[in-house]
Amino acid sequence: MRAKKSLGQHFLLHKQIAQRMVGVARVGARDTVVEIGPGTGKLTDALLEKAKKVIALEADKNLVTLLEKKYTHHISGGCLEVHHQDIRLFDPATITVPYVLVANIPYYLTSSILRQFLETNHQPERMVLLVQKEVAKRIAQDKKESILSVSVKIFGDPVYEFVVPRGAFFPAPSVDSAVLSIQNIYNPFETQVVATSFFSVVRAGFSHKRKKLVNNLSALSDAHTAQQALISSHIAPDARAEDIPVEKWRLLAQHFPGQSSTPQKK
Repeated sequence: MRAKKSLGQHFLLHKQIAQRMVGVARVGARDTVVEIGPGTGKLTDALLEKAKKVIALEADKNLVTLLEKKYTHHISGGCLEVHHQDIRLFDPATITVPYVLVANIPYYLTSSILRQFLETNHQPERMVLLVQKEVAKRIAQDKKESILSVSVKIFGDPVYEFVVPRGAFFPAPSVDSAVLSIQNIYNPFETQVVATSFFSVVRAGFSHKRKKLVNNLSALSDAHTAQQALISSHIAPDARAEDIPVEKWRLLAQHFPGQSSTPQKK
């Protein structure tokens, strides 16, 4: 099967990597697993060995046909569903049971998939994603925060699991990949209004990377409010957004209009 560059396809070649991902996800006989972009089925094979059911969402119609032929027995037996689906148009709320998300995803969709499945009211119990190595590091390992890392950490605990070299794919991408897991997923926001307000504060804080946080936050209200927010949150006046851990963002958010309450960690 020829990979389509327009879909960001890089097919996983090694079953050992797929099996290791399934182990990281702790997939068991009671689990329903959602897989994005099953491709030629290397990860699907490993998931079917462990899961109760796999729901595979594939944007490439040719691959859907291939998968339906390859897994006729599994589909007829009810342990696999294959859907022709653009993941960007998929609503997680259509999954009616608790589920785990395990996938080798296109690099260019990483941020949107993370938002889609973390910000929904029907979140996965845990996520294990094969992503670009530097993105996984930025989210789970870097001492400096980013909008992406804060947006993940507010919903769960990201873990940089292991490196997957570029040679483990066909065609080989230009960079190495890594497996990123997100554990202890939950929704800390009481309402969508509170969530929207929180993220507006985070986006404002990162709006100008070279500027001090207090200057960026002044755009939300005024300089005095921004200064008082930093003081109340025990943040240094010369701090920059990248220096602020997610718990401090929780405190900051309650000082600006529209933030009716601060989300609480489990």
